[in-house]
Amino acid sequence: MVKKKASPIKSYKLKNGDLRYEFPAYLGVDPLTGKQKRTTKRGFKTLKEAKLALARIQLDVANGTYQQERPETYQEVYDLWVTQYEKTVEESSFVKTTGLFRNHILPSMGTYKIEKIHVDICQKHVDEWAAKLKRFHMVKAYAAKVLNFAIKRGYIQTNPFTHVDMPTSASKKATATDEDEAENFYTREQLIKFLSCLEQESNYKAYTLFRLLAFSGMRKGEALALTWKDLNFTTNELRINKALSRGKDNKLYVKSTKTGVARTIKMDDNTMAILKVWKKKQKQDYLVLGFNTLQPKQLIFSNELNEHMQPTKTRKWILHVQDKYELGTITTHGLRHTHCSLLFEAGASLKEVQDRLGHTDIQTTMNIYTHVTQQAKEEAILKFANYIEM
Repeated sequence: MVKKKASPIKSYKLKNGDLRYEFPAYLGVDPLTGKQKRTTKRGFKTLKEAKLALARIQLDVANGTYQQERPETYQEVYDLWVTQYEKTVEESSFVKTTGLFRNHILPSMGTYKIEKIHVDICQKHVDEWAAKLKRFHMVKAYAAKVLNFAIKRGYIQTNPFTHVDMPTSASKKATATDEDEAENFYTREQLIKFLSCLEQESNYKAYTLFRLLAFSGMRKGEALALTWKDLNFTTNELRINKALSRGKDNKLYVKSTKTGVARTIKMDDNTMAILKVWKKKQKQDYLVLGFNTLQPKQLIFSNELNEHMQPTKTRKWILHVQDKYELGTITTHGLRHTHCSLLFEAGASLKEVQDRLGHTDIQTTMNIYTHVTQQAKEEAILKFANYIEM
């Protein structure tokens, strides 16, 4: 009895649950290199459609008439584009971008014939993204990049995304109001209470980390990548030249700062004193666990295995103290906004805040400036009224 040959056609599911089919195919020998050419064809809606496509390719290859066709679908162009894109960005950015495509763009547009995509199709999906996504502008921008790539390769002539009318923010289904977004920071009094409550807890590592974030304005990823060599207790300076990020396969790795530029900032005496206490406590605590924390590249904040902490850990810590002491709720990143707002309240200039927070674009600093506390807003109008003297 002849054993039936297994079909190379496999099924897979899109993010929305729809079923699609794919298969690997041998395309013959490349006359330019003399090497075998293989590819994967995917996006077929039915098994019959996939079988017919495979049969055509096999017949053409056998007859010597197969010609490498140019990409036909959005998915196929994306597969070419993403290979080039990966070479131009940080690993963490690549992971985030491919996540956007996997979750939102490819389920919507992946099977479209590239030359058949028109402005009405693009408008339809932009409206869909706007209805459910807060950052739909970014999704649209990345979706358009693939079509720009297709133009460069001569597959299409124009990009229909350039003619899309972008929905206003009022039309999107936001998960939070503008007022809610503006609340992601503490006032001076709220910050003092937050740190005071945190100090009462038994988690001195968490207290030190949140104190450092609030008094330095550094990003969480930058703090979690710090080693003791980055601190100068003599000059009270902190060198920020790297950040912890998440890359492929969900693995943590250390990269350059978000802007790619290192910076050195001054710290206050009290925060540096707290860091000194933590350094001594870390030495004792980790010695029990079998680790020598006096090594040259010792992390300031590490997990129980003396390796990089999971960035999600800080969310559990901050929610615990906020719930226990009935404090206002902000995110860990909100401490960066807090630092920025309180710097402005203390009289720092835009340029000073920009340099301290490591913003390459002053517009970013100005955007956070709009998050200053109510006290600062009230003081501003009082200064104005006093100046006018009316």
